[in-house]
Amino acid sequence: MPENPCVAHFRQYLVYEKALSPKSVEAYMHDVRLLQEFLGEKPIETATLEDLQAFVKSLYQHDMATRSQARIISGLKSFYGFLLYDGTLKEDPTELLDAPKIGLHLPDVLTLPEIEAIFDSIDLSTPEGHRNRAMAEILYGCGLRVSELVTLRLSNLFFDEGFLKVVGKGNKERFVPVGSMAQKMVNLYVEGKRKEVKVKKGEEDYVFLNRRGSHLTREMVFMLVKQWAKDAGIEKHISPHTFRHSFATHLVEGGADLRAVQQMLGHESITTTEIYTHLDKDYIRSNIAQFHPRY
Repeated sequence: MPENPCVAHFRQYLVYEKALSPKSVEAYMHDVRLLQEFLGEKPIETATLEDLQAFVKSLYQHDMATRSQARIISGLKSFYGFLLYDGTLKEDPTELLDAPKIGLHLPDVLTLPEIEAIFDSIDLSTPEGHRNRAMAEILYGCGLRVSELVTLRLSNLFFDEGFLKVVGKGNKERFVPVGSMAQKMVNLYVEGKRKEVKVKKGEEDYVFLNRRGSHLTREMVFMLVKQWAKDAGIEKHISPHTFRHSFATHLVEGGADLRAVQQMLGHESITTTEIYTHLDKDYIRSNIAQFHPRY
């Protein structure tokens, strides 16, 4: 079937005016297609609030996760907001459409002893040992995303100044302080085992390489982190992002300024960083429960 003209115009708006990535555009299109399928032959631009409420009810009845429901509703609000903006509609049918309430999700965090246990469990006598230890130190010591870790470049290490340059989401660059232990482990790897690897053409500037001389993939780092946790006897469900959460949480617990943490994490909005104040409250509450004689 040919694409609905309103949907086609929305797609063009996302691509050319909003300049969204192909993945983001496809996510919006997926939301719109779901509603189109639900409406059948009824044109999507004629949907009423009652139609949309029935659609949301169908998502719930199919046991779709609350967060996924909320994301789809958000996508549809953007679609109908666009139709209002371009004059196709005079009223927005999603204006009174309620999204399901999403509870605050507090990420798993590693304790300092668990972080140390992971570091100690990495066998430095293996060919990849120094690389893995350096990666773990950078993940925790700098709070990097896994995508930022695997694309970290030698030319972006400014250890004399105590910083490394990170290329984050949207190709935005930021400078992140790097501690002495992380610097030490990266230097040991770069000056040692990394020089024994035959580096592939075009991969010379990447810090962390696999045995074949290519930079690591996100999937490889996920597998390595799972193995580190297993070797350290940690039963928590962790991922590379757990190190980032732990980095931020430990800073906030130690009294770090939230704006500074925001800058180091590369969060666009301070509200994203504020989740760590909730984690800190839980930490305080647990300490009171443990040590206060009347709690």
